Amino acid sequence: MPEIISTSRTLLTASRPLSWINTAYPFAAVYLLTTGRVDIALVVGTLFFLVPYNLAMYGINDVFDYESDLANPRKGGAEGAKLPPRLHRVTLLASGLLAAPFVIALLIMGAQRPISWVVLAVSLFAVVAYSVRGLRFKEIPFLDSITSSTHFVTPALYAMALAGTTVTAPIAVTMASFFCWGMASHAFGAVQDIVPDREAGIGSIATVLGASKTVWFAFVLWAVAGFLMLLTPWPANLATLAALPYLISAAPYLRVDDVHSGDVNRAWRRFLFINYAVGFAITLLLILCTTRGLFA
Repeated sequence: MPEIISTSRTLLTASRPLSWINTAYPFAAVYLLTTGRVDIALVVGTLFFLVPYNLAMYGINDVFDYESDLANPRKGGAEGAKLPPRLHRVTLLASGLLAAPFVIALLIMGAQRPISWVVLAVSLFAVVAYSVRGLRFKEIPFLDSITSSTHFVTPALYAMALAGTTVTAPIAVTMASFFCWGMASHAFGAVQDIVPDREAGIGSIATVLGASKTVWFAFVLWAVAGFLMLLTPWPANLATLAALPYLISAAPYLRVDDVHSGDVNRAWRRFLFINYAVGFAITLLLILCTTRGLFA
């Protein structure tokens, strides 16, 4: 029993509980606000993107990044588990077995809308391709940020596909803005791992561009995300303000060098909480936009 509890605790850590909302929220918010109903699809989809999806995404990553994680001082807690080799097989099995019943249920519920199958397949492929040997998109500069953003945007796209939502211009622009936000967040997060990644021979957008250029890349993408929201109708365009906390927090690191790239972790930790505050504000704005029919 103690070993089971210990393993469960490690798997929980590997799933990054602080980040669960980043994938469950886009699905739940989009599905609920575009359909206006609470049904089995909302419940199953939200639960899937809350826990199984994150265990698969981060658990698989921790298994295949084990060697580099050993040299990474920020791993071993809320930002990722240092999974011992004896738990690698268990983690991969748990990731698949926990996700399987949800995926099957979602496939059945989406039978009338085959496009939902395509979106879900892309989402799951991105989860696996990011980390597993033979693909390792996380080691291909720029594709790593694109794939990471896909992890967070596809739950929202899947909600629309499952609900049969008509993609209007405001929705398209919002999703484009969200994708830019996702790429920026990944790129900025990669800066803090430049030293341990290089020591482990792992490539990334940050190891190729260097610390300062990568921070600038993220900074510009956050600015683009904010600008895109200006193109949406009132009051949706108020979402442009959501970019400001990220820009302000990243600004002090625009000139950081590779030697001090680990200092970016301080800003990254702030982002974990900025996400919650911004998410709350965006929720209120989404409700207001929905009452005005902007995303219907």
